[in-house]
Order: sequence, then structure tokens, then C-alpha cells
Amino acid sequence: MAEVVVIGCGVIGLTTAVRLRETGLDVRIVAADPPERTTSAVAAAIWYPYKAYPEKDVLRWGHSTFEVFEELAAVPDTGVRMREGFELRRRPAPEPWWSAAVPGVRRCGHEELPPGYRDGHAFVVPVIEMPVYLRHLQDRFAAAGGTIERHAVSDPDELADEARIIVNCAGLGARGLVGDDSMAPIRGQVLRVRNPGLDCFILDEDDPEGVTYVVPRTTDCILGGTAEEGAWDVDPNPAIAADILRRCSALEPRLAGAEVLEHKVGLRPGRTEVRLEREDGRGVPVVHNYGHGGSGVTLSWGCAGEAAALVAEALGHAG
Repeated sequence: MAEVVVIGCGVIGLTTAVRLRETGLDVRIVAADPPERTTSAVAAAIWYPYKAYPEKDVLRWGHSTFEVFEELAAVPDTGVRMREGFELRRRPAPEPWWSAAVPGVRRCGHEELPPGYRDGHAFVVPVIEMPVYLRHLQDRFAAAGGTIERHAVSDPDELADEARIIVNCAGLGARGLVGDDSMAPIRGQVLRVRNPGLDCFILDEDDPEGVTYVVPRTTDCILGGTAEEGAWDVDPNPAIAADILRRCSALEPRLAGAEVLEHKVGLRPGRTEVRLEREDGRGVPVVHNYGHGGSGVTLSWGCAGEAAALVAEALGHAG
């Protein structure tokens, strides 16, 4: 019997499992899909709180995560890099509500604003290449002695004889796993294109045609996107892809004619609030850590730390 079984191996499950294993606990992950087939693998993965609540907790979790990513950016082969970029606004805007978590946020100069934009902020935050980073987390977990098993779980009680504590990091899967009908998909479609030499990310949440962003990585760029609440379709829509490419090319002309490498869709786990709490009414205690909306990467280490504290409390209570 393991001390802890974590359900799910997207960025939340992997990060939580790493945090728990590195405290010395015997930890196993059980997941229906491998990390490369999770929503996390689709993410543009820039540190940026998006569609996650409540803001006070998101700020705390995000700040803790920012600090960990700053450290990881100095470590080779993690896929984490600190990049400068711009959040653009079509009308005057106050300082971003999350700016307390990010050092050095500044207002853009007029010369930094593309035509049609009246305001914006520049800042340096972690940008994470998810294929590389997910492998880093898996390797780190395995090196610490953790194991991953591939099979679907329909109810946490199925694992009651296999662990003293269950940690539910099932993301959108929590809707069926624990009957949480408040979980709803936020469909995100992106394109992956060859990087034409870009270094800075660009974000435009105000675009009336849809959220628009350009996130450069080492050899490619992630272009987005969509935020379709309640949409379950995981097949890329060619018309939406063409619109994304057009909007992003208008923001950054060097993207015009960029080679399209891949079309991807991910279903963000939307919820009115992140669920991070312990539940004792089941066969074994369950620590829930899901419902991070579009901020799974941004909140991953902060939420993992608090989930680990809940696990330690539960284990101590159980003797």
C-alpha cells in the first residue's frame, strides 16, 4: 500500500506528486492518459492567471509558483525560460490585478503599442515549453522513486485499499470522478508554427474576435486562441485556425506566412473556484486539487504546496 495515490498526471497531478514524493512520502500516480495527452500538453504555458478563482487565492498560489519557475529557469533542460512580453489594451487600463506577484511590471511606452492599442503593460514572466517541462517533471518524479500507472479510475473509493490518502488532480475528469457538475470545459484551440525569430510574447484579451496571443518558444510559437465555455469538441476547426493565424499576424507581422506545424485543442478545467480542500467522508481521505481553469501551470507549485500540507495533516490525523 502506498501512502499517497495521486489521480491524474497533467501539470497539477505531476507537480503535486513531485512535491509529495520529495517530502519523503511513498507516492504513486494513477492516470488514464499519459502527460503528453493531457490538456497541459496543449497549453501555451505562460505564467498568467486566466479564468481561475478566487483572485485572492490565485494571487498567493501564483506568487509561489512564479518563484519556483524563476529557479527552474536557471536549470538546463527544464523547458522554463524567463521572457519579456506585453499585455495590450484597446483602452486605458489600470495596473493588472496580479501585478503584486510579478516584479517590474511597467506601463508600455507609446512606441511599443501596435496600431489600434491605447495602453498596455510590459513584464517578464516564465514561459514554459510543455513537452520539455512535462518530461522534466516525469523524470524528476521517477528519480525520486515515484511510479506512474496507466488505468482509468471511476471513483476514488476504488483505491481505498491501495493508499492511505488519495489526491484528486483529475482536472475536468473530476466531473465524473467525484460527481462535480460545476466543472465545465473551456475549449482552447491553438496553432503551433515555426518561430520566425520572435523573443517577446504578446497578449490581447480585449480582441472582440477572441482572446489572441503569441507565445514564442525555442524553435516554435504557440498562437491562440479561443475560450469557448461549455464546448466539448476536441477536433481543431479549420476556420477558427485561419482566424487565429490572421489575428496573430496582425499583432506580429513576422508571423505572416509562418509554417504551421500543428493544430491542437485542449479543454481547460473550468470551475467557479479552484477546489483545494480535504474531504473525509469517503473510504479514505481525499485531497482535492482541481478546477484551475486556464491557470494550471501558473498555479501548479503554489497549489501543490498547499495540497501537500493537507496530505501531511491527514496522515498525522490518521496516525
